[in-house]
Amino acid sequence: MPTVTIQDFTGVYAEQPFMQGLRKSATTNSEIHWLDCSQIDGTDCYCDDEAQAILSQQIESVRNKNSFGIHFFDNGNYHYMSKLWTDQVQEPFDLVVFDHHPDMQPPRFEGILSCGGWIKEVLDHNKFVQNVTVIGVADHLVEEIREDLSQSGDVEILNRVSFIRESELDSLPAKSTFKTHNLPLYISIDKDALNTQEAATNWDQGSLTFEQLATTLQMLAQNKKILGIDICGERARDMGFEDTAAADAMNNALNEKLFLLLTEFHGVQ
Repeated sequence: MPTVTIQDFTGVYAEQPFMQGLRKSATTNSEIHWLDCSQIDGTDCYCDDEAQAILSQQIESVRNKNSFGIHFFDNGNYHYMSKLWTDQVQEPFDLVVFDHHPDMQPPRFEGILSCGGWIKEVLDHNKFVQNVTVIGVADHLVEEIREDLSQSGDVEILNRVSFIRESELDSLPAKSTFKTHNLPLYISIDKDALNTQEAATNWDQGSLTFEQLATTLQMLAQNKKILGIDICGERARDMGFEDTAAADAMNNALNEKLFLLLTEFHGVQ
């Protein structure tokens, strides 16, 4: 079994029986770690330097360098955690991200890590990342980020990024859609790439189906070393749904399906 880490920022997992089962297992299974992050200041959407130091120390304390890990970390406001997890990688790798948003916005405040700009931070500062593929991005946001990066003088980093737009999802999981160097992979999943019949998130959602996600993940894992896989995209606890219980039940079922699928990748080389 891979190492499993759950970073609980908002308490949203309390409404999910499967996740609570993992929490209980963490008390007896040394490969499962439940980290209460709710008392760390400076983490919602933006992560300040002090919070980054605390979170990075947490990651280092639980990371198993000899095994790939599965990491859950709450809703999409905390997607920047993927940057902190990939900071631990010490070999060349490709990054594959499932997200309805490009997450490459130039920072509003210099040096502040954000959920909307973490991929750019990885490209700017991680010497090991080679290519990035972002899957399921809304078509209009691809054009917007190209314009934003052009205006900020950062357009050249797009040479290392491939987008599979929402309108192109029917092409999945064809290998030809991925630009890779046959390198190990780190995979990040924001559930807002999925349609609203598959997940309930705190950001606008795309149209990816679980079947497309699962078959693409299985294709990527073939003959590849998987360095880590993370999952975010819960609902925000203060975000109203017409039927909150139904939203939690849907997310609970999705997290269980993802967990069972991803644990099959343990030891993939």
